[in-house]
Amino acid sequence: MDGVVIEGHSSVDESMLTGEPLPVPKQPGDEVVAGTINTSGTFLYQSKRIGRDTVLAQIIEMVRKAQSSKPAIARLVDKVAGVFVPVVLIVAVLTFLAWYNFAPQLGISYAVVTTMTVLIIACPCALGLATPIAIMVGVGRAAEMGILIRNGDALQQVGRLTHVVLDKTGTVTAGKPTVTDIRVAGEESEDSLLQLAASLEQSSEHPLAESIVSAAQEKGLQLDKVEQFEALSGKGVVASLDGSRLLFGNAALMEAEGIAFDSLEAVADELAASARTPMYLARDGQLLGIIAVADPIKPDSAASIARLHRLGLKVVLLTGDNRRTAEAVAHTVGIDTVIAEVHPQDKDQVVADLQARGHIVAMVGDGINDAPALARADVGLAIGSGTDVAIESADITLMRGSLHGVADAIDLSRATVRNIKQNLFGAFIYNVLGIPVAAGVLYPFFGILLNPIIAGAAMALSSVTVVSNANRLRLYKPAGKEN
Repeated sequence: MDGVVIEGHSSVDESMLTGEPLPVPKQPGDEVVAGTINTSGTFLYQSKRIGRDTVLAQIIEMVRKAQSSKPAIARLVDKVAGVFVPVVLIVAVLTFLAWYNFAPQLGISYAVVTTMTVLIIACPCALGLATPIAIMVGVGRAAEMGILIRNGDALQQVGRLTHVVLDKTGTVTAGKPTVTDIRVAGEESEDSLLQLAASLEQSSEHPLAESIVSAAQEKGLQLDKVEQFEALSGKGVVASLDGSRLLFGNAALMEAEGIAFDSLEAVADELAASARTPMYLARDGQLLGIIAVADPIKPDSAASIARLHRLGLKVVLLTGDNRRTAEAVAHTVGIDTVIAEVHPQDKDQVVADLQARGHIVAMVGDGINDAPALARADVGLAIGSGTDVAIESADITLMRGSLHGVADAIDLSRATVRNIKQNLFGAFIYNVLGIPVAAGVLYPFFGILLNPIIAGAAMALSSVTVVSNANRLRLYKPAGKEN
């Protein structure tokens, strides 16, 4: 049973789920998943999902479907096989007729033996195994690494990417912002400014809102109940409190409402340049001050993005945050292209524009606002710690929540496609070389005929070669990843 901890503290080994060996601390409010192991301490948790609804059951089902699905290269092989089999049958008939008509002195037995030898050695078992066995092993290895792939097409497509578009909050950053600065414009105190902002934001579900409410609660500030609350997508929030109209949001909101914020604009730019998100608070058309929130960058984001660059990909940071903050984050982690101040509903259009220029695009995100872009992208990768909607919209889910998973998925995809091509070469080479020999082209010159038993052994050996080569993927280790 999956559930939520309601009492107690412990550490849980979640390597089954994420591939990470270190136990994860658990406290009230944290989720625990069936199949993981409690390593120390005790806790009481409330069941939320059982049986088929558990994360483990869904992972098993997702992997099963992916292993049985066919990527584009497999469908191409099916078409080739559809031509190959009739051609072999025609070659077998021509072999019989050639021996029967041009070597009658040897008897019909030679015609029968050579015909059967052609059919035996040309049996396309290895051709049929080449792709599915590699897909099955590749998807299984990905699951061991905490990468859940929905279908074979995604496994093949992710290796062909040219651009990776990253959401900022919760993807490049930790997604747990905290209040860092409070700058007052008028006579209000910092605590009063925070109390007003938290009262306003307690009705919001935005991650930044949670950080402001938490900061006010930590200071023991009493929050007031607001009325006529409205969230303005991509701008901020507005509500009424004690007859006054409160606004809290970005510069676009202040401009739209005609509120002068010149007095603190330089301060806001300074905060944004240091990767903090400044938000303006106004009451009845008068600016009260700025509250800045910072979302710490994940420790491995810079190293992960460096790996993506080494793999030959262009990385784009896509966020609704203000440009100065986004550029500061991008500079820190090594991203060159920044598209900022984008409304949630426009994110998928940015992906569509990149696709229209001929790029093969992956979108990496974790929020509900990323879901349309995840669905639009050639490959959508959802951070496993994100929302269910984002995970459901994506082709690949990264259970670890680390961007290293993106580079791992791309590298594993390329290794799997390479393995499939090796398998197909191994399957065809037996047929290309073996069929003419089985038909007896060497007999007039050297007196050599292929024994049907040897042909059967060669046919079996081609299958053994394909299966053995595919199983090398079990030993795959990500390239260029620092341990």
